[in-house]
Amino acid sequence: MDDKAFEKKVNQDVDKAKEDIATLTDDGATGLSRKFGQLEDGVKTTVTDTVKTINKGVGQGLSQYNTKVQDIADRVPGDFSKKVAGYPWVTITLSLAFGLLLGVLLKPGRQSV
Repeated sequence: MDDKAFEKKVNQDVDKAKEDIATLTDDGATGLSRKFGQLEDGVKTTVTDTVKTINKGVGQGLSQYNTKVQDIADRVPGDFSKKVAGYPWVTITLSLAFGLLLGVLLKPGRQSV
């Protein structure tokens, strides 16, 4: 093989290698993109299912809590639950005052002002 033919063969091999690398890169990027898409779909499904389960559990817990509180309010004489529903700002104020009073009574280590 003379120098011209050898140089032509080397150039063809280099061009072929460049094409192969470009093809592999494109295939790799496409495959990687496809894998990321599959992972993304899996994560979205898992997160959606988890959020639904949590919401269901929280909803059931709040429903049970509301039922218990309503039962307690119904036991108080004098239609207390109707008055609370009619004057929520009074109820909130009384609850805060009661909480502050409990805080003062249960933490005697503080210096009174």
